[in-house]
Amino acid sequence: MKTLTFIVFTGVGATLVADAWALLRRKLFGIPGPDFAMVGRWIAWLPRGRLRHDSISRTPAAAGEAVIGWTAHYLIGIGFAALPVLVANAWMNSPSMGLALATGAATVAAPFFILQPALGVGIAASRSPRPGAARFQSLVYHLVFGAGLYFSATAHLALVSGWSGSAA
Repeated sequence: MKTLTFIVFTGVGATLVADAWALLRRKLFGIPGPDFAMVGRWIAWLPRGRLRHDSISRTPAAAGEAVIGWTAHYLIGIGFAALPVLVANAWMNSPSMGLALATGAATVAAPFFILQPALGVGIAASRSPRPGAARFQSLVYHLVFGAGLYFSATAHLALVSGWSGSAA
């Protein structure tokens, strides 16, 4: 239970950090963030046998796609938060920024090789209007997620040690 609590806390925390970065990036630089409703649309069409779309924006909308997409986004973040624990279980007690950033960098494979092709923009956004910019933004977003893993893991440790210290 302790491991699951840690993973959920760090996954949600890291995803919140990445989403805060996306909001800040949009406000400061006018760069739009990911549209998780499109992820929800993709997921909603999976049971209908549709894994890949020529362009997800031209696929008919699905009921609840935004809720589905945002829910999946946070569940995936929680899943990714398990990676540093699987690599080094001791990371839960002694998180390192290096492993957190490596995890963030590794997770960019999911959009590059699964999501972007499925949504119709090609491997690593090769069919997007500006593939290099899309790749860079994906990598930065996932590195920020990695940094969020470290900060969330550190916060979790501080909270847990504060709880156990105050109970003594």
